[in-house]
Amino acid sequence: MGMIREAVRSGQFRPLPVRERLSPKPGSLKKRRLGIPTVADRVVQASLKLVLEPIFEADFRPCSFGFRPRRRAQDAIADIHLLTSKSYEWILEADIEACFDSIDHAALMARVRRRVGDKRVLSLVKAFLKAGVLTEAGSREETQTGTPQGGILSPLLANIALSVLDDFAQHAWQTVMSTGVLRAKRRRRGQPNWRLVRYADDFVILVHGDRRDAEQLRDEVAVVLAGMGLRLSPPKTMVVHIDEGFDFLGFRIQRHRKRGTGRRCVYTYPSRKRSPRSRTRSARSPTAQHKPT
Repeated sequence: MGMIREAVRSGQFRPLPVRERLSPKPGSLKKRRLGIPTVADRVVQASLKLVLEPIFEADFRPCSFGFRPRRRAQDAIADIHLLTSKSYEWILEADIEACFDSIDHAALMARVRRRVGDKRVLSLVKAFLKAGVLTEAGSREETQTGTPQGGILSPLLANIALSVLDDFAQHAWQTVMSTGVLRAKRRRRGQPNWRLVRYADDFVILVHGDRRDAEQLRDEVAVVLAGMGLRLSPPKTMVVHIDEGFDFLGFRIQRHRKRGTGRRCVYTYPSRKRSPRSRTRSARSPTAQHKPT
């Protein structure tokens, strides 16, 4: 530990390439690419996270839930349940293609520099981004983009990159949708109101408007993400109505007629796409019960 500390202090520390591990994706023939750092690199990444996380937590928006202290997937689901019960009936269900592998390093570092001035910290962050990958075949690959899944620092860096989307949503909310009067005026003019709920690289936009409004937002979001080197996956990004339902973070969210009444309620329950074991475990959670709000 002393040698690592001294190497960091003197600016001589250089991370080694992460070791590649290909992990099968549930329900898919594709594999997720993980990058496992060395023990020494994990120690330094953990120290960096202790320094950086409080700085960026002060800036992160309420619509972001993934990989953040005291925020859980169930909190994101609760927000979605509340909004879809209140006229936000159209949903842009989005998927970012290879998010962790595609983040533009220059754009990410620009966002880090906005809040961090220490050159040693900036140098370490950049060094981890550029450390490279030792593939399962034994070859060395340079990392021109992305932050490898598997590292302690990667989720925080991904949240910093994806906060461009949170800022876009927060700016729109604060400027043109911040009060009930403004939102009502927008609806009278045929303009939509909308909210973002994001968990790491999974997100939905909930729209009080119509399908065309959600489709327009899809195009706007694509432009915002492009600035970070990211793009939406066309086959996995779609617009659905709450009556059709959608899956998010392992839960199914859909509006049904309440049995024995004419009332329609939004229900949240474990998604069928999850394994039986996961469904059993989630069904024990209060957030997964079939209770309307």
